[in-house]
Formats: sequence, C-alpha cells, structure tokens
Amino acid sequence: MNIVVGSDKNGYPLKEEIAAMLREQGHTVFDVGTTDLDSPRPHTVTAPAAAKMIQEGKAERGFLFCGTGMGMSIMANKHKGIYAAVVESCYAAEYCRKINDANIMCVGAFIVGTGMAKEMANIFINTEFMQDFPQWRIDFCGGQQKIVKQLEEDLFK
Repeated sequence: MNIVVGSDKNGYPLKEEIAAMLREQGHTVFDVGTTDLDSPRPHTVTAPAAAKMIQEGKAERGFLFCGTGMGMSIMANKHKGIYAAVVESCYAAEYCRKINDANIMCVGAFIVGTGMAKEMANIFINTEFMQDFPQWRIDFCGGQQKIVKQLEEDLFK
C-alpha cells in the first residue's frame, strides 16, 4: 500500500517509528515532513501536503502526528475527500475505517505511546470500509457516505 506520513516537531519521533514499521511490512512510505528536527514543519504545512497526496491518488492512506493529533486533523479535513480521524485507541482505529472510511489517522504523540500507535496503525491499514458488517449496516453506512459526499460537493466549490 502507498502510505503518506507527516508530523510537526512534537510528532516527529513517533512518525519515524511508524514509518519504519510500515516500510518493514513492505509498504511504500512517502514522508512529507518533518524530516529534520532542525527544520520542523508545522501542521499547517504538513497536513495539506499529505491530503494532496491522497487526493491525487499517490497514497491510499495517511498518518499524521503532532502533540494531540487535533491540529493535523483540523488542517487535513479542510480538503475534499479527506477524512482524518484523531485516534487514541485500537477501537477508534478500527471503527474510523469501518464506519467513516477515514483515510488519514491522526495521532497525538503526547497522548499515545509507540506500542499503542503501532497497534493502531496496523489495525487502520488492515481494516476496510464496512468490513464484516451485516447488510442492514452496509446499506446505512453507504447511505450516510453519499450524504457526506454530496455535502462535500456543495461546500468545496
């Protein structure tokens, strides 16, 4: 899978750990920064760069890291077709994919440790939208997704 990662200064160490794990698993990882602690990139630069890679089809999923995950999520979600979820548990990693079709997982390095972040990342990349749902729930989530996409068409003109 093609995956984009990015961070600010606070999320840099955790981003490096997750990127290394993903590469070891055979994924192609694109790093949009911060790549050097002497030249940190803020969330206002990093999140749009990651969002653009997904919009252009260069990456299927993304991981963004900052202190809380909130700034990255806010910035990424300003882009059409981007569904960036702040994730602090394995349950959230699974269900942001299953229910909301999130394509970017945002993690707060001040909140989530490396071990938990690795577990969450693995769940996020191995879970599909509506995976293992009964038909009634697939119908419901599919209908909700259509509403979200129509709202995007109306707002992102």
